[in-house]
Amino acid sequence: MTAPRAGCSALVLAGGAARRLGGRDKPAVIVGGTTLLDRVLAAVAGAERIVVVGPRRELAKLPEGEVEWCQENPPGGGPVAAIAAGLAAVSTPFVAVLAADLPFLTGREIELLRRGAEQPAADAAVLVDPGGRRQYLAAVWRTAQLRAALPTDPVGRPVRGLFTDQAVTAVRADALACLDCDAPADVARARRWAGRVRPGTMER
Repeated sequence: MTAPRAGCSALVLAGGAARRLGGRDKPAVIVGGTTLLDRVLAAVAGAERIVVVGPRRELAKLPEGEVEWCQENPPGGGPVAAIAAGLAAVSTPFVAVLAADLPFLTGREIELLRRGAEQPAADAAVLVDPGGRRQYLAAVWRTAQLRAALPTDPVGRPVRGLFTDQAVTAVRADALACLDCDAPADVARARRWAGRVRPGTMER
């Protein structure tokens, strides 16, 4: 598995009410014997700094000392508020901004996103699924550009708004890497797919 190179931090959003999952603690949901949060953290294990925004949880894959924790203000203020809170701890030129519900994201996708964000004219790179849908919370940004894009009041603002008027590199990825576990059906699908390495063998 490819790990992020030097100069890139990771910001993992692990808060939210998970209403579509009945209010369950989504980052703690188990897929393939591992929590969703631990699976995402494994994908960014080589980052210079890893910041998790959300309630502190016990981790299996990384020692707690390698992860910094913070909380958006107010708690439950939404993903842009969480990005604003976590970004205060980031000083690297690039930052991966990731949801904690992407069980099959790997260091390979993070590296491809990093390369996309490094293109001279790019402000950010975002993962795009086979249907053309952007995964706004699977992205790598130039840190300075992300800071400039944050609204004065980030509470309740949509993540897609950060990408308005930005030069964004699209990084195509398969359905496996792009799967996010928003609803019970997504979790069930992820559990069926767990351990499978070729998207062509996946159940639809």
